Amino acid sequence: MEKEENNFKNLKEDNSKQSETPENQGTDSDNLNQNKEKKEFSTEEKIVELEDKLARTFAEMENQRRRFEKEKEDAFEYGGYSFAKEALSLIDNLERSKAVLENDESLKDTDALKKMLEHFDIISKDLISIFNKNDIKPIDSLNKKLDPNFHQAMMEIEDDSKEPGTIIKEIQKGFVIKDRLLRPSLVGVAKKSNKKVEKNEENKEKIEIK
Repeated sequence: MEKEENNFKNLKEDNSKQSETPENQGTDSDNLNQNKEKKEFSTEEKIVELEDKLARTFAEMENQRRRFEKEKEDAFEYGGYSFAKEALSLIDNLERSKAVLENDESLKDTDALKKMLEHFDIISKDLISIFNKNDIKPIDSLNKKLDPNFHQAMMEIEDDSKEPGTIIKEIQKGFVIKDRLLRPSLVGVAKKSNKKVEKNEENKEKIEIK
């Protein structure tokens, strides 16, 4: 009886060993390899993602550096922009004062007026010289064609001797600092007289009739 029981146990053990075939063992190892590959692949993805983030960070830092350099350059080049713009009022006040004195009937043709105007001219020239040394220069306007980038037309003046749009009067002088506009010149531009326009229209009508 004991022999039979031992034989039965041995047979059971043999069957269980046979169930652990090389095919089953291979499947387990394949699964392990696939899991390992998945882990390795996810690690590579993380590296690529980190490299991308690093590249973006460097690009952003470079953009910030360029912006800082541009701001620093502008501050150096145009740091006196506001001051220069305010200082233009000195020249304006000098010009207004000269105009008031010149139109004062009690001072006309007097030595006192001539001396005052001479002093005003000296001060004005000194100011312009200081401005020039700091790259602040007046805009050349008279007899030039109107340029919206530098001139602002305040009036039209009939003048058949000039091409329409030509600046023939400067109301207020404009200035630039380097290549930047401080303020535009306020000007008057030429236009054809009404008589000239009417005459041109009559000539056109005559040509059309012929």
